[in-house]
Amino acid sequence: MLSPEEWGIVALSLKVGGVAVLATLPVAFGLAWILARYRFPGRVVLDALVHLPLVLPPVVTGWLLLIAFGPLGPAGRWLESWFGMTLMFRWTGAALAAAIMALPLMVRAMRLSIEGIDRRLEGAARTLGAGRWHAFRTISLPLALPGVLAALVLGFARSIGEFGATITFVSNIPGETRTLPLAIYSALQVPGGEAMVTRLALLSVALSLGALVLSEWLVRRTHGERQRRGD
Repeated sequence: MLSPEEWGIVALSLKVGGVAVLATLPVAFGLAWILARYRFPGRVVLDALVHLPLVLPPVVTGWLLLIAFGPLGPAGRWLESWFGMTLMFRWTGAALAAAIMALPLMVRAMRLSIEGIDRRLEGAARTLGAGRWHAFRTISLPLALPGVLAALVLGFARSIGEFGATITFVSNIPGETRTLPLAIYSALQVPGGEAMVTRLALLSVALSLGALVLSEWLVRRTHGERQRRGD
């Protein structure tokens, strides 16, 4: 059984992960659509920038967020002056760090789904009088939906497992930014914290494994439906 403190850590992790993926969803889908459907100068550079958090050390990503969204950073000063908002040492900053780290996985899953759509179906709808938006809403989006859901699951799993960028950007504050991985790290530094580490680590494994299984199921379901339509 988890203690009240540990339940609070779990609740904070779920909140950070949920806000991260929901806020990232429209950006990730837009980037995936652009990369899947358009050819333009600088496309390779955009693709590299999107996937950069996958190869950068997470501490570097957190440091860049600190420069941009810290009190002296351009984005940080703008948020403070216009909205009276600060992301430093707040759970919203942890959600931002998690969103940045989840973005590449979400874009990749959505992009593969969009690239698998038979564009002849969209063309047929257009010849029958459907407008661009109507064809997108009734054909493209439903066909891409399993990939979008898989991206949400993968992004959520990545968000609740984020450590390096979070601790660099918003520190490790109990009740505010201490998510599951940060709580495990903190418990490892305390004599007698092995039991807490074990409970939280097992919970993290269960959440991550469940997310991977669900994502794989969604991908296989999408592939099976496309094969049936092809037959």
